[in-house]
Order: sequence, then structure tokens, then C-alpha cells
Amino acid sequence: MDVLKYALALSLLVYLVARGVASLGYYWQWYRVPRYLFELTEQGFIAGPLPKGLLVTLRITASSLVLAFLFGLAAVLLRLSGSFTGRAVSRVYLELIRNTPLLIQLFFLYFAIAPVLGMSAFFTAVLALSLFEGAYVSEILRAGILGVPKGQWEAGLSLGLSPWESYRFVVLPQAFRSVLPPLASQAISLVKDSALVSTIAIYDLTMQGQAIVAETFLTFEVWFVVAAIYLAVTLTLSALAHGLERSAGHPA
Repeated sequence: MDVLKYALALSLLVYLVARGVASLGYYWQWYRVPRYLFELTEQGFIAGPLPKGLLVTLRITASSLVLAFLFGLAAVLLRLSGSFTGRAVSRVYLELIRNTPLLIQLFFLYFAIAPVLGMSAFFTAVLALSLFEGAYVSEILRAGILGVPKGQWEAGLSLGLSPWESYRFVVLPQAFRSVLPPLASQAISLVKDSALVSTIAIYDLTMQGQAIVAETFLTFEVWFVVAAIYLAVTLTLSALAHGLERSAGHPA
């Protein structure tokens, strides 16, 4: 029965999309799309603009993911520290980042900060995404750290470990195991949020799609392909995250 319901819902969705497209009188030209994915020449296969844009997206995502984790870890350690200044800095960072749109943060860094510091557009995009995602990573890590039983702290201190060593060897390994699923979800969100870097003229996957549409007017075909590429990337990340969860002992 569940499979039947799913098939009916999918059929209804396909029907509605087909009716909507038919009402537009759009002339589909899918045969023009493959050249923007790859071309076959005497030298072999040559990647088109969309795969090149995907590589830029993956580079931005990978760099931002590492920095976001570092920003989040630093923020949560400051927030849980005994320093009033550290807690204040962490709090200001979290409230400022979480309560303003990512697009505004990106524009502010690109137009106000990057010219002063001489930052490239790529580094500016990575920094903006890292700061934004790092604020949410911080809250995820904080929930994981506070979820570690107090007795674990006491056990570490009773063994003669310093507070930092207790964090490193006792608390953080347990916290990471519990926060792995939400961290994986945040990584997937980062892939989708990276599409905003096209607004500062970085030729990622979205920007390449915009350029092709402007040149060819293949609006539906190109955006459907771009959406499918994003979907393939996020589904792959979801599968990897699911595998990590199972290996870490989380229920499937």
C-alpha cells in the first residue's frame, strides 16, 4: 500500500509538471544540453562548463566545511569557558551570524572587508560560508558536549587530566559521536548554501547555469540539469553520512 501511495503521488507530480509545461508552450531542446556537460574531441572527453562549475562548488564546500568546523569548535569552547570575554565574543558571533541573512553577510565581506584586506572572491566566499555554517556547528557541538554525563568530566579530572585534556580525550570524542547526524545534515545544507556565491561572480555550478541560460535561453533544460547535479551531490553526501552513522553505532 505504501508503494502504491508513493507511485500515485509521483504520478500526480509528473502530471502536474507536464500540464504546467504544456500550458507554457515551451519548446524543449534537450539535444543541446550534452555539450555543456562534456564534448568528445580528438583528444577525448572534455568537461563542459557545468562540470567545471561543479568542481568550483566542491572546492568551496570542502574548504568551508573544514573552516566551519574550526570556527564552530572555537566558538563552543569559548562559550563554555570560564572567561567572561570569551563567552561574550562567542555570544556576539552567534547572535550576529544567526540573525542576519547569509546573502547580506556575503555582500558585506565582499564589498566592505575584502577590498581592505585584499581578499579574493573565492576566499571571501569560503570565509562567509564558514562563518555562517560555523555558528550552527557551534550549537550542534554545544548540545553534544552538554549531553556528555558530568561523571565523565569528573573521571577525567580524577585521573589528573587538565580541563583541555579532558575535553580532548574524554568529552569531545563522545560528543562527536552523538552529533554526527546533525553535522552531516549541516554539511548538506552547506552544499546548497554555496549556490549564493554566484552573486559575487564566482563561476560555480549555479553561475555557470546562469551564463548558459543567458546565452542559449534553455531555461528549463539547464536548470533541471543543475538541480539534478545538486541532488546527486547531496544524495551522495547523505549516503556517506548514513554509512558513518551506522559505523558509529547509530540506528539505521
